[in-house]
Amino acid sequence: MVTLCHPIRIRASGSTASWRRRNAAAAAKVLCSVQQMPPPPPAATAAQSTIKVVIVGATKEIGRTAVVAVSKARGMELAGAIDSQCIGEDAGQISGMDEPLEIPVLNDLTMVLGSIAQSRATGVVVDFSEPSAVYDNVKQAAAFGLSSVVYVPKIELETVTELSAFCEKASVGCLVAPTLSIGSVLLQQAAIQASFHYSNVEIVESRPNPSDLPSQDAIQIANNISDLGQIYNREDMDSSSPARGQLLGEDGVRVHSMVLPGLVSSTSINFSGPGEMYTLRHDVANVQCLMPGLILAIRKVVRFKNLIYGLEKFL
Repeated sequence: MVTLCHPIRIRASGSTASWRRRNAAAAAKVLCSVQQMPPPPPAATAAQSTIKVVIVGATKEIGRTAVVAVSKARGMELAGAIDSQCIGEDAGQISGMDEPLEIPVLNDLTMVLGSIAQSRATGVVVDFSEPSAVYDNVKQAAAFGLSSVVYVPKIELETVTELSAFCEKASVGCLVAPTLSIGSVLLQQAAIQASFHYSNVEIVESRPNPSDLPSQDAIQIANNISDLGQIYNREDMDSSSPARGQLLGEDGVRVHSMVLPGLVSSTSINFSGPGEMYTLRHDVANVQCLMPGLILAIRKVVRFKNLIYGLEKFL
């Protein structure tokens, strides 16, 4: 596996120098809160400890998929399913499982957390909700001694910064993950390594739907390979032709987004040098690709006492 030598940056698309200065302190505060992972517990202790998992946003596609994944994972137990839809229905049945889990969908997170706290079990809240709800959900989980895994792609930098300060003070673990796809993380790590050796790069992505383009994946990749001392595509860096794609940041990284119904979601990073092309590509067929990363995150986050930004910290 390629080693990540630079931290993932938190930055929006179309960033400018003034944006960088305004948010540098906040981003540094978030990133500097990451600590060395403590050693794993002894095998006997780990085997005796079952992690109770509460899923917020359980009726969404990713939530239903997570219900199945957590229920089948070794050393985990689904302890709660929270949503404002399908109240009272069995979480297993709405997720397409053969047998009911006898876990009803509820809209009261506090009640579920209180039950876990009384049992003195290790617990994790997995949050698939909305950006406006994340801060309160993490605070509620912390109040009952539970860690959190947050996968809400449109979460704001200010919220992450506030959560970082809160988790540090409360000594509670929280992972904020821009992506839960291990393949996406590896793609970004490989792109950072390649960026030191090539002076031309373009990102090409395909999506079946036209929303949110360029995608968060493309924006994250552009952010990661910027500010590394490299200026890309110098020959036409100032080109304003729409055919050249959108320029992300100030280092010449361009992205082209192709939208066609029926396409799988795909992201490729194309580097070129004298006499050669180097292409990195990651394809996503469905939401199942996020489950290995989610299970890994649940297992790891309980060992931390602060906020961690990015799944790559666990790889």
